Amino acid sequence: MKIQEIIVVEGKDDTTAIKRAVDADTIETNGSAINKETIEKIKLAQKTRGVIVLTDPDFPGQRIRNIIKEKVPGCKHAFIEKKEALEKHGRGVGVEHASLEAIRKALSHAQLMHEEAAEEITQDDLIDAGLIGGAGARERREKLGKLLKIGFTNGKQLHKSLMMFQISKEDFANAIEMIRQEERNG
Repeated sequence: MKIQEIIVVEGKDDTTAIKRAVDADTIETNGSAINKETIEKIKLAQKTRGVIVLTDPDFPGQRIRNIIKEKVPGCKHAFIEKKEALEKHGRGVGVEHASLEAIRKALSHAQLMHEEAAEEITQDDLIDAGLIGGAGARERREKLGKLLKIGFTNGKQLHKSLMMFQISKEDFANAIEMIRQEERNG
């Protein structure tokens, strides 16, 4: 599988994992404190070939995404679920621990993040769907992130993520119905 875009990862172990999974070039941020030189490389890559951001499913990975989103608009974002990125002994989480299939799947579902979207889904919709507060909210958000391919977010960031990815109210409602159906079926 050849990837045209340049993939932004956190470090050399991530690059190694990416190159085992797909034919692609990478830019490494070398941690969550991205320097100006790295941002300039990402800007050039975005202009010439496009960029897919694939960071670890943890707080530093999200911080890197946010910096890139702010400094280099128009990049695609790919997500690996936390459970698919756990080290065998459970000590670490990262792209380098994901299976080749999980990496390929994440890259094939990469999406643009948009800052401004028509606000269709409200905070009340999130509360009504049991995604904020209450028993099982975290698990529902995890399932929603997987179904909509937007990654996991906490309750405070969920609305913003839904808007950035321009998730329609219909797609949101369908995903919530699938989650409720799964809960009913046990």
